[in-house]
Amino acid sequence: MDTQKLAFVFPGQGSQSVGMMSAYGEDAEIRRTFDEASAALGEDLWDMALNGPSERLSLTTNTQPLMLTAGVAVFRCWIARTGRRPDMVAGHSLGEYAALVAADVLALSDAVPLVRLRARAMQDAVPAGTGAMAAVLGLDADVVVACCREAAGDEVVAAVNFNSPEQTVIAGHAEAVQRAMALLAARGAKRTVALPVSAPFHCSLMRPAAERLAAALPAVEFRRPAIALINNVDVASPSEPDAVRDALVRQAAAPVRWVEVIRRMAELGAGCVAECGPGKVLAGLTKRIDRNLTGVALADAASLEQLAQQIGVE
Repeated sequence: MDTQKLAFVFPGQGSQSVGMMSAYGEDAEIRRTFDEASAALGEDLWDMALNGPSERLSLTTNTQPLMLTAGVAVFRCWIARTGRRPDMVAGHSLGEYAALVAADVLALSDAVPLVRLRARAMQDAVPAGTGAMAAVLGLDADVVVACCREAAGDEVVAAVNFNSPEQTVIAGHAEAVQRAMALLAARGAKRTVALPVSAPFHCSLMRPAAERLAAALPAVEFRRPAIALINNVDVASPSEPDAVRDALVRQAAAPVRWVEVIRRMAELGAGCVAECGPGKVLAGLTKRIDRNLTGVALADAASLEQLAQQIGVE
């Protein structure tokens, strides 16, 4: 592994849980990061992460700043312990903001209020109950795309998260999503699972949210990435701040091309892809996308130490 590059990826919504940071022990860097983010937001994110309740954590306006902070905290903990910066970074959906902080593009104090604005904009874009999302398991993405096109009618339903070769998430109007789920089941999907989300993320219904982001981003300082960052809207690595801003705007209402992101990391020489933050979803997806990659989850203090030993930085 020492001759291969190290990639870090950051999870998005769905990996949050009450007490999720306790697995890292009493780490000073993690607590400092939460204090910094809490000050920027004017709300105690550490208390939220520690005590919940889960209903509070599941609110999009809380989940997004919380998961951003958690990912950055684990990243800083890793750097403090090892001094080894990854060769490349990426984030799944919301996780891209944590990747931008890790790559020194955004200051955490700017990113935290920005993702809360993003969360509010996404929530406001579609009235509660109007939209839905569902995971489709066991079908090629091309089939999922075609079924969504057939099921849409006058409404919106589209493939929005290309998570692995056999896992695609769809989103759109609730009734159109239901029609697509029935059609996908008839076409041979192993499972279709409705997701407990508050809005249909990453579909065209999110364009009002993208417009609000476009209005807010020029006031936020963006720097050139200090670490190669692969975005999930284009599977590209723009370095100019304006191009990074533009990708973030488009990302809100466009699909997450995660399969392509991980394959791009492999093309660039990554041997190990480490999921930086609570949860193990992305580590599992890495193995399904490319069996030649090592996917690890830095979900607790022990996994941080284990990876450090494996790559020889302790």
